[in-house]
Amino acid sequence: MPNRIYLDHAATTPVHPRVWEAMQPYLTQFFGNPSSIHGFGRDSRKAMEQARERIAGFMGADPAQLVFTSGGTEADNMALIGVAMANRERGKHIITSQIEHHAVLHACEHLEQIGFDVTYLPVDQTGMVHLEQVQEAVRPDTILVSIMYGNNEVGTIQPIVEIGQFLQERGIYFHTDAVQAFGVLPIDVAALPVDLLSVSAHKINGPKGVGALYMKRNVNFIPYLLGGNQERKRRGGTENVAGIVGFGEAVKVTQEEMGERVKKYLQLRQTMLQVWQEDSIRHQLNGHPERFLPHILNVSFPEVDTETMLLNLDLVGIAAASGSACTSGSLELSHVLTAMCLEQPIAESAVRFSFGITNTLEEVREAAKKTGEIVKRLGRSK
Repeated sequence: MPNRIYLDHAATTPVHPRVWEAMQPYLTQFFGNPSSIHGFGRDSRKAMEQARERIAGFMGADPAQLVFTSGGTEADNMALIGVAMANRERGKHIITSQIEHHAVLHACEHLEQIGFDVTYLPVDQTGMVHLEQVQEAVRPDTILVSIMYGNNEVGTIQPIVEIGQFLQERGIYFHTDAVQAFGVLPIDVAALPVDLLSVSAHKINGPKGVGALYMKRNVNFIPYLLGGNQERKRRGGTENVAGIVGFGEAVKVTQEEMGERVKKYLQLRQTMLQVWQEDSIRHQLNGHPERFLPHILNVSFPEVDTETMLLNLDLVGIAAASGSACTSGSLELSHVLTAMCLEQPIAESAVRFSFGITNTLEEVREAAKKTGEIVKRLGRSK
């Protein structure tokens, strides 16, 4: 059995030992419902609110502005559907991009089915949305714009500040999916011109099944998950206390280590590219050459198609991906690469490697070497 190397941290990350240690008491000893008024409930609520304060503080928010969710997908759905339904008397036009995560795209498709009009902005060949496109798309009945902070497939960082400032001047709500950016880029919502921002725990070595939506106080919003008065009546349902505690601890660890992590990811990225260059492996980098998330490396090997490459990487113990984990089971071409209008051989041979805290220089170098060997062995003559 080959030594297994995990290079798919953009899909999910292993739970940090400190996170697991922090969570355990709230699965057994402190199991009370945080909405209960007795001591068991108060213990759970205290831990949950401490985690809320820590997560909010990390992104420059007031704790009251944070709504806990079951993950990034629910946070995206909540932002789009909740704001759209609350403001439909003002207008029914929404703007997003063609490269959003499917949590946003499918929410937009749902809104179209119930009478909203959605504009899907194109991107350039680096995966960038341009401010001018947003400006041209805005209409008098535009109520909401959703543009992701950093793309989960190619890593391109979007001009969130410029877009947000333009929308702020016009009183149009702005949501950004920051699930991939959170923990690798500094985010301060107090200075950032956004109204809503989605994050998730399992991308930063926290548990799966918990995320959060930052929401400014003045956002006109209707909750769509009903049943209780939890989360200040914004999201019904008993909170995942152990998961939230784990999320808080993951943020604490991330805050302590973020600078070193980013430095490490950039080094790992450069190492892979250097190995391929030294071994004369034909490849093309996808995404923006300067504005990119440090832990995501999307690269095409035009001589080997994506499916063949991923299967052969798996055979030698290397975990990589073709794009979003939500669509990697599909053989369809990535909607992100399609929107970028890449040449067919490039789009059909793209692989995403994504780095995490457990990766070492040695294993990344080994993965790059084995990738190159696969290209040399299976490469098609052009």
